[in-house]
Amino acid sequence: MEIRQIQSRIYEIRGQKVMLDFDLAELYGVETKRLNEQVRRNLDRFPPDFMFVMTLEEWESNWSQFATGSKKSVLTGRHRNKSYLPYAFTEHGVTMLASVLRSQKAIQMSIEVVRAFISLKQIVMDISRFSDQLIQIKEEFAKRINEHDIQLAHIYEAIENMLEEKANQIVWENRERIGFAVKI
Repeated sequence: MEIRQIQSRIYEIRGQKVMLDFDLAELYGVETKRLNEQVRRNLDRFPPDFMFVMTLEEWESNWSQFATGSKKSVLTGRHRNKSYLPYAFTEHGVTMLASVLRSQKAIQMSIEVVRAFISLKQIVMDISRFSDQLIQIKEEFAKRINEHDIQLAHIYEAIENMLEEKANQIVWENRERIGFAVKI
């Protein structure tokens, strides 16, 4: 399976990148019910930073991004109802699943899933670096704009002064003369 297909099944819930039990079951080639049985038998291997159960509110607010069919079929189907909300596994939880399931396919898929998580982290790091570069460019651009604004203000002021002097000179030369005419 391609990494992009796996990445499309990685969601952000509670500020963490996670995969849900039904997606992992499909990837590992087991029923969701069987995967969850193994997890419940080995709960000591899945601390809260490895796995958590989604709340009903989280499920209902995020269900549209899960590509598993309709909310109704997943929530009320034979293997899932509102009392069995999905387990969400972090990257470490997915790795732990391989040791719980122990099948060769589970181990191989675990490796691919971990690679997908690593790839996502790399993308996030690249975006972060790109964002930092954009901020730096924006600051340099703003600094140059400010310098240019100051230079343009000086130019405008000089032009206004020159125009004002010229206007005053024209007014002075074209004035109507008053006073006594002296004839010599």
